[in-house]
Amino acid sequence: MKITKLVWLFPILFLSSRLLAQQTAFTVKVTGRGEPVFLLPGFTCTADVWQETVAAISTNHECHAFTFAGFGGVPPIGLPWLPTIKTQLIEYIKNKNLHHVTIIGHSLGGTLGMWLVTAEPALFKKLIAVDALPCTGALLMPNFKASQMVYDNPFSKQQLAMDSAHFHQMARQMASGMSLNQTKHDQLVDWMMKADRKTYVYGYVDLLKLDLREELANTTVPVVILAATYPNRQQVETTWNQQLARLKEKHIYYADQSAHFIMYDQPAWFIARIRENLQ
Repeated sequence: MKITKLVWLFPILFLSSRLLAQQTAFTVKVTGRGEPVFLLPGFTCTADVWQETVAAISTNHECHAFTFAGFGGVPPIGLPWLPTIKTQLIEYIKNKNLHHVTIIGHSLGGTLGMWLVTAEPALFKKLIAVDALPCTGALLMPNFKASQMVYDNPFSKQQLAMDSAHFHQMARQMASGMSLNQTKHDQLVDWMMKADRKTYVYGYVDLLKLDLREELANTTVPVVILAATYPNRQQVETTWNQQLARLKEKHIYYADQSAHFIMYDQPAWFIARIRENLQ
């Protein structure tokens, strides 16, 4: 009798452990009912960056707000970090039998969204990318080549060795440039300070390794871009037109008087565009 029970119990335990293993790359908060919406945060941010967005849309949509491994107290995972998140997000959709998923992704989350809709377009209804580029590296480095990005580089070593005081100083400077809303700077700094340092360093290398400019030509998923214009709208428009040149179906909205965190700098405008594009 005991042996029979163990025979039946083993597959159940195996299945449970497998499902748990599939979700090591993130935690998720599910709120509301309706068509599924994935809310993918930017680098170091948690699901809480979407708090106001979820409040605004969860009446008619089932919101899945994610926090990625290594951020917000979620245990870190091994490398490669970002490809593992992508794989597990696709598994999450299939395991839960979700259909016509809309992605709202900010920064890293928006770039990840572009990767998802080019890899598995049949799973997705629309992508709303918030100040997210298909190739971040090309914005930062002249003559950028994704193949040249490696984990072991002088800048990574410098950041890994940085003490807490100097890292905090860097985080404060970065926060001041990412949002014009000074009341949000402490939150941005707190997220950066709580990030697992190796995830912070090597996860960003994973982001820089991505160049989706050509792959975007292959997706059938409509893409909406919400782009911050601060400090130079003309330069911003040039960048977006260049990076999205191969994308067939797109609509770009430009958020004036907004830095990178549009949801904080222009909250009413941001929610209006989200609601408009979810209808």
